[in-house]
Amino acid sequence: MRKTKTVYFGAGWFNEKQTKAYKDAMDALKTNPTIDFEDSYVPLDNQYKNIRVDKHPEYLHDIEWASATYQNDLIGIKSSDIMLGVYLPKEEDVGLGMELGYAKSCSKYILLVIPDEYYGKPINLMSWGVCDNVIKMSALKDFDFNNPRFGFYDGAVY
Repeated sequence: MRKTKTVYFGAGWFNEKQTKAYKDAMDALKTNPTIDFEDSYVPLDNQYKNIRVDKHPEYLHDIEWASATYQNDLIGIKSSDIMLGVYLPKEEDVGLGMELGYAKSCSKYILLVIPDEYYGKPINLMSWGVCDNVIKMSALKDFDFNNPRFGFYDGAVY
């Protein structure tokens, strides 16, 4: 398999569960043979002026930083082949919801990835409706991004 597809990596990192899912998904993507990880877009690695607000939260009040980071993320979605969203039921990240909607408006293929321990639990109707497929985290390392397909989610929506 060839590393031909890039992804926009949408994921929350605001609490312990999100941080673990973020790391697990990153590790899986780095080993996936169909992902061009080096050219993929990871928002946390593309903060304006390399200022990471998880280390410098005072920049959340800086309009220049916020505007430029937001615009760069939109460019990241537009320039990536696929939108990947790491999703935790009952712990939705509002930013991920916006990214999913924007990716849909850009006609991107959208893949939701749910940690195995949460897979099957009810997810938000809008997040479910916007995506093309939902997979378990354990399937991410072997997912063929060169041949994406539609798939249903085995859980309910709310």
